Amino acid sequence: MLSAAILLSMSQIPTTSTGGNTETLRNETLLKTGALQNAILNSANFSSIATDEKGVIQLFNVGAERMLGYAAAEVLNKITPAEISDPQEVIVRAAALSLELDTTIAPGFEALVFKASRGIEDIYELTYIRKDGSRFPAVLSVTALRDDQGGIIGYLLIGTDNTARKQVEEEHQKMLRENTLELEKAKAIAEKANLAKSDFLSSMSHELRSPLNAILGFAQLIESDTPAPTPSQKANIDQILHAGWYLLELINDILDLAVIESGRLSLSLESVSLPEVMLECQAMIEPLAQKRGISMTFPKFAQPCFIKADRTRLKQVLINLLSNAIKYNQTGGRVSVDCSLGTPERVRISVRDTGAGLSPEKLAQLFQSFNRLGQESGGEEGTGIGLVVSKRLMELMLGMIGVTSTVGTGSVFWIELVADVDPHLELGDAESVNAAQTAVHTGPRPRLLLYVEDNPANLKLIEQLIARRPDMRLLTAQNGTDGINLARGYLPDVILMDINLPGISGIEAMRLIHLDPITAHIPVVALSANAIPRDIEKGLEAGFFRYLTKPIKVNEFLETLNVALEHAESGAGRKV
Repeated sequence: MLSAAILLSMSQIPTTSTGGNTETLRNETLLKTGALQNAILNSANFSSIATDEKGVIQLFNVGAERMLGYAAAEVLNKITPAEISDPQEVIVRAAALSLELDTTIAPGFEALVFKASRGIEDIYELTYIRKDGSRFPAVLSVTALRDDQGGIIGYLLIGTDNTARKQVEEEHQKMLRENTLELEKAKAIAEKANLAKSDFLSSMSHELRSPLNAILGFAQLIESDTPAPTPSQKANIDQILHAGWYLLELINDILDLAVIESGRLSLSLESVSLPEVMLECQAMIEPLAQKRGISMTFPKFAQPCFIKADRTRLKQVLINLLSNAIKYNQTGGRVSVDCSLGTPERVRISVRDTGAGLSPEKLAQLFQSFNRLGQESGGEEGTGIGLVVSKRLMELMLGMIGVTSTVGTGSVFWIELVADVDPHLELGDAESVNAAQTAVHTGPRPRLLLYVEDNPANLKLIEQLIARRPDMRLLTAQNGTDGINLARGYLPDVILMDINLPGISGIEAMRLIHLDPITAHIPVVALSANAIPRDIEKGLEAGFFRYLTKPIKVNEFLETLNVALEHAESGAGRKV
């Protein structure tokens, strides 16, 4: 910048003096000025273009000639730098500066030097147009040249070819775009694979549960039949039921893990009474403990204790920890459950056993899928994924799970969840809960159940169950269309509906039944082998009164049937 100022201000150097010293000083200044001038004019790395105050080019150095293809003689005193710049970019720059500085700037040379003329440092990008019409990006630095009184006598535009940097940027942007496309493609493939996996799991769940429903359902019928089975028959039935329920547990564990890992598991976090959940778990687990000779102690709550959790999933985690504490305990061992405040905001539940304990090496592998820590050859059944599922469920419920263990002494597995306040239970809610738990008192007229199902074994199972209810009569249909027609013709009290039916699906049949004013009041209960959580949610959102999964548990089925009949009797009313 300074060199150009000196170059254009040579006329300002004093030409008269009264002493030899002054003359010597002038000669040295002239020599320095000439050296600077030569450096600017001969630099091939930068284009140096100097103009007068009106913008007409007065200096066009070697670098400018090399970059732009013009000889200096072709432009000196003839054009302004605006005439070798991209005109559209000059217009855009003028408009942007006018907006920025709240003034009107003409789209020409003024736009190129406006900031510099106001003493504002100005470096910007601009496209230069060569003599042959080709273009290249340049970075320009613009400086106003002034005389001793501060008046503008011209402008200096120093430019560098920005092509290489632009190419690097474009290559970088291209790589980013390609990487983004690859990531999006990979994401799409992964989502497609995940969806296919979920569909496969849903299908496999259905295919596995349907035969299990027949096995476990008929085994339960035989077990409770009259006359009672002989001791040897009872032992055989027990083996069938044990193997069947265990197989169902394996299916549930694998499906749970797959659904959690796919990110499709949705939980309902609500205020849950810990004493109630603990009593339910105690009732479920104590028979197993008694069978194995394990003594158990549970906490006694002096006051209500509520936590934020999904009630069903919390019970699943606790049952898993309790059953492990029993299975891997010593003969005549103990299991104790304790409750305490981990922090003022969190409740800790600990399950302590008197088993063999775990070494540090095994503790490090504890929450790995399908890792049974060397128990594969032992007598205990299992998949090695129960704790993995429990850990994922605790994380989804904003909780934690952990363990401490000493070889030869036993282990303490603990979970922590967020503490919650005692919710206000409205009277209406309490009454509805009590009503759901109360058995139906039927009148003399038999209640009518319509079962829509295409599987003969499932039809036979429900037929035998209903045969034990003298207060009920059964109608059956093997497809959705026949089910709708029977519902309209007989107006059953309750409809039991399979989902995967030939023709229209059970969901569509249920919707058509609810859209018809004649049958809209009838509660429709789903009974399906589609048991993945999202299938259940989809069914309930569609409008099913309840959603039961196969294999059925006889007591659960009969209780649900009672609730549906009670609803039909006290709800919209049965039309006759």
